[in-house]
This record gives sequence, structure tokens and C-alpha cells, in this order.
Amino acid sequence: MIDEGRKLLKQYYGYDTFREGQEEALTSIIAGKDTFVIMPTGGGKSLCYQLPALLFDGIVLVVSPLISLMKDQVDGLLEIGIEATFINGTLDYIEIQERLDHVKAGKYEILYLAPERLEMLEMKLFLRDLPMKLIAIDEAHCVSQWGHDFRPSYLKIRHFIKSLDKRPTILALTATATPQVQEDIVTFLELKEPSQVVTGYNRENLYFAVEKGVDKTRFITQYIKDNKDDHGIIYCSTRKEVEMLTELLIGKDVKAVKYHAGMVDHERHISQDDFLYERAHVIVATNAFGMGIDKSNVRYVIHYNMPKSLEAYYQEAGRAGRDGLPSECILLYKTGDSRIHKFFIEESDLSSEQKVIKHKKLQAMVDYCHTSKCLREYILEYFGESEPVECNFCSLCKDDREEVDITAEAQMVFSCIYRMGQRFGTVMVASVLAGSQNKKVLQFGFDRLSTYGIMKERSIKDIQELINFFIADGYLHMTEEKYPVIKLTNKSVNVIKGEEKIWRKIQVQLKKKEDNQLFEQLRSLRKAIAVENSIPPYIIFHDSTLNDMSTQLPTTKEAMLGIKGLGVSKYEKYGDQFLQCIMDYTNDHPEKTIANKVIKDHQDKVPSHLVTLELFNKGLSLKEIATARELKSLSVEGHLFRCYDEGHDIDIAQFIPQEYKEEIYQAIDKCGIEKLKPIKEVLPNEVSYTAIKAAIILKENKTI
Repeated sequence: MIDEGRKLLKQYYGYDTFREGQEEALTSIIAGKDTFVIMPTGGGKSLCYQLPALLFDGIVLVVSPLISLMKDQVDGLLEIGIEATFINGTLDYIEIQERLDHVKAGKYEILYLAPERLEMLEMKLFLRDLPMKLIAIDEAHCVSQWGHDFRPSYLKIRHFIKSLDKRPTILALTATATPQVQEDIVTFLELKEPSQVVTGYNRENLYFAVEKGVDKTRFITQYIKDNKDDHGIIYCSTRKEVEMLTELLIGKDVKAVKYHAGMVDHERHISQDDFLYERAHVIVATNAFGMGIDKSNVRYVIHYNMPKSLEAYYQEAGRAGRDGLPSECILLYKTGDSRIHKFFIEESDLSSEQKVIKHKKLQAMVDYCHTSKCLREYILEYFGESEPVECNFCSLCKDDREEVDITAEAQMVFSCIYRMGQRFGTVMVASVLAGSQNKKVLQFGFDRLSTYGIMKERSIKDIQELINFFIADGYLHMTEEKYPVIKLTNKSVNVIKGEEKIWRKIQVQLKKKEDNQLFEQLRSLRKAIAVENSIPPYIIFHDSTLNDMSTQLPTTKEAMLGIKGLGVSKYEKYGDQFLQCIMDYTNDHPEKTIANKVIKDHQDKVPSHLVTLELFNKGLSLKEIATARELKSLSVEGHLFRCYDEGHDIDIAQFIPQEYKEEIYQAIDKCGIEKLKPIKEVLPNEVSYTAIKAAIILKENKTI
């Protein structure tokens, strides 16, 4: 049956192979075994219950708390020819009855329901008579109080399953679950010896960054300006901030809409549709927005404030790049962001034990903002993955500036905490180190400590930042209570003794993406078709599919059907229009066709620099080669220089910008040729190391 599944995968979804974990999950489900799937957002969890609906007789019931997801997924399924429907509070009584009649008549293969519906007697009786082969429980982490989105209704799902005359196979799915939450899911849903499919939490296409101490509104407006063609979500903690930021962006001619729980239903619906249908590029929202939004081409998610837990952050950030293309997740952190979360925890009706859990999760989030380790590694370790990963795609891994030795500052901080009896929080410790005349500092006599004022050249805020950094990296421990205090750890003792040094780096700014002309034309075509058919653009094709079209340049139906994400049904609806767009583009840009053919012919067969050389020999300019191969211009120069070093006939004089030629040679005469860096430092930024190296070779050969 799995072979039939592969055929359906190609026919309906346009993919030749399963993604990681999908085949393993399907094999388990086909065998009738309960299955527990943990896949990151965008990893393809939904296919694990959508394909069985095509393979099995009867209906697949999908339990989900996400109204938006129901509609999005049903629209997407209908678009590729799979009959599905949903029942939730957005429908009136007549609509619900019509859909139930169609379900009973066997019209649908998939039915989406909210968990609360399973508690209604009428619905229970209706479902009991349906031929159900599979119940898929999405967002399964909602069953655990250790999770970030606990919902009591999920605890009653097992009672519904027990009420059925014949128990179907159960599939539980989630994107975020710590080891404790995983255990709760198996226990509270009463999964029977489930096959567990864990593909990991790593989203390799997501760039993670924490920006501290920036002007938040200035950062956001500049970022949107630099990425004006992309779509993004900006999360704020309060409705007031949402209103303020939305007005600010609209005032700067940004197509922005707002979304928060204080708006009436139809206003929120309009905002959501404007974003989904790409009438707006940016949606500014509280965390009330996004649950279950299946929009695949969100290129960035910016958090204006720090979320209350790493689970919440990773789920919200994970709404970027669901199509697998590079996307950015940026958290704007400010000292004091945790105060409002601490206040709500203490003012809540939670038990003492639950409050401790919430404080612990909040501290992990604060530590994320201050850690010096790879951000991706920090996230994966939090969710129980200890295997090292090769990242080089977060703000810390991409930071290639020299580290600063802060051991002396660390010893000052640790000594002060020790002398204060390890009984106070960050504000009090920072106040003592800064030499504050605060009433409490004087009341406790801390002005008589040897560590009083030894960091007076720094502000209390800066010292707090430093203390949080030490907490994040395990040199200090923050207790989990209403008024947390700082304790020393074994790591800090080693630093005090001089047996260990501490280094710290400053983070880097994100860079603007390069343009892809054909991709933008295909995106414009997609938008026009979407408007004509009143559907969101991403339902037609994901950005990743358009990206493959723009790089592979298919010019026949057969070649188009080889594009990932383009099945037969989609081709019959839209294929000819996109094919014509590509053919028009290649007729206007013959060099693209040449480059595409060379790259395809040599893929994984010859070294990359020799592919660049062949394109260069075919008459393509350095800029055309860089665009076609999605490389930086400096990389293209580097490839050609390597070819020169290997003996290929390359005119390296072309690497020297003529307007700086004399300046370069003067710098060489002044600095000598032993090292390139001193030469580079006295020249304009536009002059590359490649240009300097070429000039030295030509000078030494007397070819000037």
C-alpha cells in the first residue's frame, strides 16, 4: 500500500519522494498502529493523515483547535482534488447540517473538528456510526499542563475514543514537545504502544537572531524597507503596541494590518484575509494571530517583545518559511521584557507548582536572549536534542568578529554576588556594582563592600545585561520563584579561581537578500490568478515551487511536472500560464538558458569553480554568473582566480576596478606584499582582496 501512497503523492502533491519521517509514519498507520509524530512546523505533518484518507475506505477525522487551519487546509485539499470539510463555530446551523449530511453520504474523505465538538452528545452519536479508520489529533501538546498551550478539552478526547464501538488507529501530531510533554501525550491520549516518529526540531531554513538594545521601531521600519517585497508577521505583547506599530507602518506607506483579541470578529477576519490574499505585506499582531495559519510564504517573523516561553517563541517563529525557503526569525529584546510575564504569572489562578513551571519556562526564554552559544543549538537542547548541529545560520554563528575577554568583569560580578550572600536578584547586584545610592543598598550596608562601585563606569542596565549573559551560559543560576535570587555555580567558581576564561561576542546585522527577476514575475502571475479566483496565492503554488521554476526554467509540460509541488491537478489548472511566463522570460534572457543548461549538465559532476569557468567562457558577465548561480560576485571572482592558479587561461586584470587601479598599486608600494590585510585597510571598501591579489601578480610579472 505504501507504493500506492507514492503514486498518490506525485499525482496530488507533485512530489516524487516523501519527506523525512513521512514514509515511516504512513507505514505505521497503514499497519493499524497508533502513531506519535513530532515534526517541525513546515515538516509535512498534515500529509501523514491526508494520504491515508486517499488510501483507506471511510473517513479520516482530524481533531484540531485551530479554526484558521481547518479552513486553510480544506481550501488547499479541494484545490488539489481531495474532498474535505470542517465543522466549527464559524458555520450556522443549516450549514453544519448540510455538511453532516454530505459526510454521512460519503462525499468527504477528511472531516476537521474542534475537540469541544466531541463532547456534544449529538456529534458523538453521529460520529459513532461513521466508518472511521483514523483519528488524527493535531497540536497534541495541548493535552499537557507542561506544554505552552494546555487545553482542558484535550483531556476528554480519550473518553470520546473509548465511547466508539470500534477503536480506530490514533495518530498524535505536534511540532513542539519537551520530553515531559511527550510523556504526557502518550499517557493522557492513551496511545497503545505507539510508533514514535521524531524527525527533530531543527528548521534549517530559518535564520535566528536576537537584537538587544536597538531602537525597535527604527529597526522594524528599516527592515521592512529592505525587504519590501516579502511578507511577514510582527508579534507584540499588548494590543496597545499592535495599534501603535500598525499606525506607524501605515504612516510610512507600508501595507500593514493589525490583529488582536480586542477587535470584533469581522475586523480580525478582514485583517487575516488581507494578509493571506497578499493585499497586505505585514500583519502586526498579538499571539491571538497565527495558530494554524497555513500561509507558506511568510519570509520573516519579528517579535517586538520577548514571548513567555521558548515553546511559544518557536511555534510563532516557525510560521516563517513553511515552504522550506530561507526565512528570518528576529527577536527584539529589551531588559525588563520579562517583568510583565512575571506579573501575569503571579496574578494568575495557577497553583504554586504551576507557577514554578511558568517561571522556569520564562527564565529559559530570558537565557535564550543572552546566551553566547549557537541559538539553534540552544533551542534544540531545550527540546531534548543533544546531538551537535552545524548551524552557521544564526546571529551568533554568523558573527565573525573577534571575541572579547570579559573574565575580569565576570570575577567582579561573581565576587559581589558572593559577598551579598547570594540572596538578591539582578537589579540589586547591578546597583551595588554600579555604586548606586539606592535606599536599599545603603540600608543593607552594601556600600561598605569591597565590590561596591567597582563597575561604576557602566550603567545598571548594562550590568544587568552582563549578569543575564552569565545566567544564560550557566555561570550563575536564577532561582524559580516570585522573587528570584542569583546563585553561583561550579562554573563561576572556576572563573573566580582563574581556572577558566569567559569570552563574549557582539551580534551582527542582517543583510538584504538578492533579487530574482523571474521569481518576481511568477509571483505577480500567481497573485493575478489568485485575485481572479478569490483564493490565497500560496494555495496555487508555494514560493519554493516558484523558486524551482525560476532556477530550473522548464519549457515543456513534462519538465513542469518535474517541479516539486506541482501535481497533475495543479498543472491542468495553471500550468500553461506559468509555462508561458517562463518561456517569455528565457526568450528575453538567453544567457539564463545557457547558464541553466550548464549548471544542470554539471551538477555534482565537476567542481563548482569549473562550472563558473565554463559559463565565463560562454560569454556571461560576472554579474550574470553570480545571479544564475545564486553566488556573491566575490565568490565568482574567487572561482575564476582559482582556475587561473590551476593554469586555465584567465585574464586576471579584469578583477581590478579601473577607477582604483593607481590607488591599488600605490598601496602595494607603500605596504609591501607580505600581507594583504594592511593593503586592504588603506583602500576603499569597493576594492576586494581578489583585486589586490591580481594587482600584485601583475605587478610582480611587470604587466601593469
